[in-house]
Amino acid sequence: MSLVLQFAIGLTFGLGLVIAGMSDPAKVLNFLDIAAIPAGTWDASLAFVLAGAVAVTFVGFRFVLRRRRPIFGEKFHLPTATDLDARIVAGPAIFGVGWGLAGLCPGPAFTVLGGGSTAAFLFVAAMLIGMVAARWLANRPSMAGRVTPAS
Repeated sequence: MSLVLQFAIGLTFGLGLVIAGMSDPAKVLNFLDIAAIPAGTWDASLAFVLAGAVAVTFVGFRFVLRRRRPIFGEKFHLPTATDLDARIVAGPAIFGVGWGLAGLCPGPAFTVLGGGSTAAFLFVAAMLIGMVAARWLANRPSMAGRVTPAS
């Protein structure tokens, strides 16, 4: 039963992305193009989508975190690190650059993928390759402390 509920939640999320216009790369790029504000061609509608998402998340987290455990899991997996490091800065920067170049981010990309878009397929493939590469880089042994043979 939980798999059916999770599927319904994902379907609702995807439908919300389509209704909000997040699956239209041109609309997203028009929102991200703040240089178009003086010309009056900037599309501010996604700011309302963002504000709605932040509000729902803010309220949702207050309710969810009052529970002893999540509905679909054994325990909550919340971040514990509080320090700011290169990964915390680089990850969102890469995400933002990719979003700005393609007009898609992961959720909407999967939604557009359902429509058979070649651009979405390429984006998702590149995103998955990037995720694998990032995991590989994060999990490789550190170069610090290795002894290199003298030549």
